[in-house]
Amino acid sequence: MAEKRNIFLVGPMGAGKSTIGRHLADQLHLEFFDSDQEIERRTGADIAWVFDLEGEEGFRVREEGVISDLTEMQGIVLATGGGSVVSKEVRNKLSARGIVVYLETPIEKQVARTQRDKRRPLLQTEEAPRDVLERLAEEREPLYKDVADFVVRTDEQSAKVVANQIIEKLDF
Repeated sequence: MAEKRNIFLVGPMGAGKSTIGRHLADQLHLEFFDSDQEIERRTGADIAWVFDLEGEEGFRVREEGVISDLTEMQGIVLATGGGSVVSKEVRNKLSARGIVVYLETPIEKQVARTQRDKRRPLLQTEEAPRDVLERLAEEREPLYKDVADFVVRTDEQSAKVVANQIIEKLDF
């Protein structure tokens, strides 16, 4: 039997990684994981609490460990946290252990999709959410593009349509 392949979704918050990942996993009969949910499961606390207690640096250490563990599995779809690509170690593991898809999303869509979500610590600051998202995009977009095997835009399509576009590009 052929070895099962992994699909790793990267992109900014609000790109639809979790929603699209669930559709992909269902359609391809693979197991779905969300790195943020796995961190919450392992710590017994939500992401905001981890950020409050350990700061972003502590959170990123946890994230690296979780992504390292999950990418060792076979036959999974993994939705990564938006900032996970900042770690060179994470980028290397994603590249080496599966197909990486960058879900590209314009800032306007990110703002609309995240504006009521209080579970995103990086947006819970005095700085305007749009400014935060623009700053993060400037820092992270080159990393998303660098690690990705291919890019899919998510702005004007349903999660199911985007999942189907990804499946068409895969050579499973």
